[in-house]
Amino acid sequence: MDAMTGWWDDYFWASITVAEVFVCSLFFMVIFGLLGASAKLSSNAVARSLANTYTVFFRGTPEILVVLLMYFGSAVTLTAIAQLFDSSIRFVDIPPFWAGTIAIALVVGSYATETFRGAFSGVNPGSIEAARALGMSNTQTLFYVRIPEMWRLALPPFGNHMLSLIKDTALISIIGLNEMLFVAKQATSTTGKPFTMYIVVGVIYLGFSTIITLATMLLERFANRHVRRAP
Repeated sequence: MDAMTGWWDDYFWASITVAEVFVCSLFFMVIFGLLGASAKLSSNAVARSLANTYTVFFRGTPEILVVLLMYFGSAVTLTAIAQLFDSSIRFVDIPPFWAGTIAIALVVGSYATETFRGAFSGVNPGSIEAARALGMSNTQTLFYVRIPEMWRLALPPFGNHMLSLIKDTALISIIGLNEMLFVAKQATSTTGKPFTMYIVVGVIYLGFSTIITLATMLLERFANRHVRRAP
């Protein structure tokens, strides 16, 4: 591992960047998934159509293309808007961090939409009727009955979504974010040791994936702690 001399710090900070992208994109992914699921279950035809368009587009488009469209498309849009107010402005863009974060959150959020929709549909109708009988409002029923039951049902596939999310962070290197693949490419051009540099990236991602898998297992155990097992 002599080839790694002088590169450990770069890999460390790059892994921190990956973790930051993951946390931010996870937050937005949950928001997109819940909004999409709510729209699909809505009685409003327009909301259902928008949600269906969202899931069809982002599930059917390669992730790397979504990242590129988000980064360059946002630059074109923001520049056009800025020039309406000041014609001297030549170029406006958003940082690769946020462009990539939103892009992968939109992609994985389209899958989470279907997961949440199915989980909401699986909530026991009797629990909802009991909540209404106790005088709970729709908002109280949502937060105290539907979401807790939905979350237990959604956790297994949601763990897979988180794994997809952490792996998709590697795509953001294509728009210049200084994450692990970006560092590995720089290290390879300097040392001429591509296998060593990329195997380190693989090990780090495997570590992230293992942590997510263990965390999901613990969350599932916690969520199912009151569920009686059949003899």
